[in-house]
Amino acid sequence: MVAATADIEAFVAGRRRRWLVTGAAGFIGSHLVETLLRLDQEVVGLDNFATGHRSNLDDVRTRVGDAAWRRFHFIEGDITRLETCRQACDGAAIVLHQAALGSVPRSLEDPIATHNANVTGFLHMLVAARDAGCGRFVYAASSSTYGDHPGLPKVEETIGRPLSPYAATKFFDEIYAEVFGRCYGMPTIGLRYFNVYGARQDPNGPYAAVIPRWAAAMLGNEPCRINGDGETSRDFCYVADAVQANLRAGLVENPDAVGQVYNVAVGARTSLTQLHALLAEALRERRPELAEVPPEYAPFRAGDVRHSEADIGKAQRLLGYRPRFVVRTGLRDAATWYTKIARQ
Repeated sequence: MVAATADIEAFVAGRRRRWLVTGAAGFIGSHLVETLLRLDQEVVGLDNFATGHRSNLDDVRTRVGDAAWRRFHFIEGDITRLETCRQACDGAAIVLHQAALGSVPRSLEDPIATHNANVTGFLHMLVAARDAGCGRFVYAASSSTYGDHPGLPKVEETIGRPLSPYAATKFFDEIYAEVFGRCYGMPTIGLRYFNVYGARQDPNGPYAAVIPRWAAAMLGNEPCRINGDGETSRDFCYVADAVQANLRAGLVENPDAVGQVYNVAVGARTSLTQLHALLAEALRERRPELAEVPPEYAPFRAGDVRHSEADIGKAQRLLGYRPRFVVRTGLRDAATWYTKIARQ
């Protein structure tokens, strides 16, 4: 078992492989591209820029340098087109499928678009990866799959009923992945992300995630909006740990670890009130002049669960996953990015 993060990165760098990252211009996808290029890998990226940004790829290029960038091949295309998926999968040893339309509110407003990207597109990618003979298919699942099940912490084998069209699509993905493993022997691994945050996460638009949106508000000396009473809690996971989980899932050699779904999180709850205080603390370390603006409270958001916390024991046991960041340290690391983009 490869345990330490440094060990898994050395293991990746020890042999050059061809990786496909869908959603490569997105938040998590661009971090995967950057990490793989730094580790001397060949990377194909696929994105249609529906939610991803060219600036994310530009930032990756700046960070890794031109020599590493030459090992990156980008395809602008949509996973709802099967031929595009086939082109992207050609020659790939490992697929890291991140492309999706996220956001519970977006899915409530436009369930058809969410289904097309998250289910039809997912099925296209499975078919293309199967036909191309890809050795591993790792995909972004979601903690929203736990739905209305009240138990804490969340254990992979016990889920409730979906609370939104988005949650339903991510559950369908898990079913399709299991069926492809059973029917075609396809090696898949699902990663149920719990509220991933970090650099390059979009702070703009109606579907922006809470942390970058709040960071932008705080840096503008504006009040943050908290949906509900502030006691709603989440298991916030720093993006570097999501990358770690993908690398481990892509290369784990234990056959018992394949065909599984794993929680990717820290394994602890943080309330929105606590998050607000920790984020303000991290930003004021870099910008001491920031005013202490109290948050504004709004009604609870439709389709949201009250509390979420992951049991990460399965990922620790079978993948060797070990989160390196708690919320306070992750926010301190991410604060550099938030303050940088606020000045642009």
